[in-house]
Amino acid sequence: MTKKHDKLVDLVTPSRPTGPIAHRVKGMKDIQPGAYPAWEFLLQSAGRLARLRGFERIDTPVLESYSLYERSSGRTSDIVTKEMYSFLDKSGERLALRPEATPGIVRAYIEHGWFNLPQPVKTLWYGPLFRRDKPQLGRYRQHYQLNFDIFGEPGPLAEVELIFLIHELLNDWGIEAQIDINSLGCVDCRPNYINELVKYYKEKKHREQLCPDCRKRLIKNPLRLLDCKEPACEALAQGAPQLIDFLCEPCKQHLVKVLEFLDNLGIQYNLNSQLVRGLDYYNRTVFEVVMPSESAQRPLALGGGGRYDQLIESLGGRPTPACGFALGMERLLLYLDPHKVEVSQTRPDVFLAQLGDGPRLKSLQLFEELRQAGLTVHQAFTKNSLKSQLALANQLKVKYALIIGQKELLDGTILLRDMESGSQEVLDLKRVKSIMLKRLAKTK
Repeated sequence: MTKKHDKLVDLVTPSRPTGPIAHRVKGMKDIQPGAYPAWEFLLQSAGRLARLRGFERIDTPVLESYSLYERSSGRTSDIVTKEMYSFLDKSGERLALRPEATPGIVRAYIEHGWFNLPQPVKTLWYGPLFRRDKPQLGRYRQHYQLNFDIFGEPGPLAEVELIFLIHELLNDWGIEAQIDINSLGCVDCRPNYINELVKYYKEKKHREQLCPDCRKRLIKNPLRLLDCKEPACEALAQGAPQLIDFLCEPCKQHLVKVLEFLDNLGIQYNLNSQLVRGLDYYNRTVFEVVMPSESAQRPLALGGGGRYDQLIESLGGRPTPACGFALGMERLLLYLDPHKVEVSQTRPDVFLAQLGDGPRLKSLQLFEELRQAGLTVHQAFTKNSLKSQLALANQLKVKYALIIGQKELLDGTILLRDMESGSQEVLDLKRVKSIMLKRLAKTK
C-alpha cells in the first residue's frame, strides 16, 4: 500500500479513544427508557388538574441574566453565594443557568405585560434547574421541577387554592405527605421579630454553637438561621422566638383566614413556626410538602412555596401580589405509588404482527390507517419471529392481534387472533378497519 492510501485510511477509520471511559458529570443523572412512564404519569396528572383549574402552561429560557437572581433570590442566599452555575459570555454579559423557576416566570410576567390580562393569571411551568449543591436523596445538580403560580390575587384564597391543588395532586399520585405552614409576616412586623431573633442568637452560649455559615447569617440574613440543617443549629432553632408571636394584625388575620379555609376543606396541615424557606422574596404565608425519610433524620421536602407580593415590583414591574409553589420531580418519584402508574398506562387496542417483507410493508400502511381511525395500535416491525411478536402482544395485554403473512397478502385477508381465548378467524383485509372499530366499541 502507498503512503497516500495509508493517509486515506486514517481519515475514514476512527481512532480508538484513549483514557478513562466517558462518565456523567457529578450530581447529574440520566433518565433511562424504563423510567419515563412514571415521569409521564406525574406530568399528565398535573397538566390535567392545571387545565381544570385555569392554569396555563408557560416556559422560560434555561439561561437568564445573573443579576435577575441577585435581585430576586437575595445576594446572601445560598443559591447566589454557593450554588449558581454562572459565566461571562463572549460579549462580557454575566449569565446563569437558572437555579430556580420563579424569578424567570416573574421576569416574563413583567416583560410581556401580563398585568394587562384578566387577573388573576395562573401559570404552570415545568423544566430543569441547575444548582452546584451537594447531591442529596432525590436532588441532583440538574433536577426537574413543577411550578404553579397565581398573579394578581391579594387575598388568602390564592394560597388556599394552591394548597388544595397540592392536596389533589398528592392524592392522585398516592403520596401521603405532610403540609407544613407558617407566616413570615411583612415589612412592617418582620423587623421586630428579627431584632428578637438576633438577641437570642447573640447570647454567648448560643453563638458559640453556631456553624460557620450561621455565624455569617447572623450578620447578613438572620432569618435563615432557622433553616440551617446542621444538628446543633437545628437544636438551637427549637428554642428561638417564634415569628407567629410577632405578626401584625393584618398578617395575623391573613394567616387565620388561610387556616380557616383549609379546615373547612378538610385539608390537614401542620403549623410549623420554624418554616422560613430559603429565599428572600417570600412574605406572609409559606408552606412546604414534607415526607419522613428512612435514610434521613429530618423530613424530606418534596416541594414548597408561598406568597411573594413584593417580588414583581422589586424587579421593575407594577405592584402585584403573587403566590406559588414548586414540587421536585425526582423527590416525587421516590414516593410515587407504582400501581397508580401501571393502571394509568394506555392499553393498546390492536397489535399488528407480520411475516416477511411484503406483509411488513402492508402492516405499515394498515398501522397508519387504524391509527387515523382512532385506534391505539402497537407493533414490532423489526422482529421476524411471530412467536416473539405475539409474546410482546401478551406482555402489553392486548385483546386482539392482527397477523398477516405471505398467504394472507396474496389472498387479500388477515388473521384476527383473540389473545385471551386463542381463537382465530380470517377477515377481509379491506373490511378490517370497520370490523375492528365495531368489535372494540363493544368492549369499551
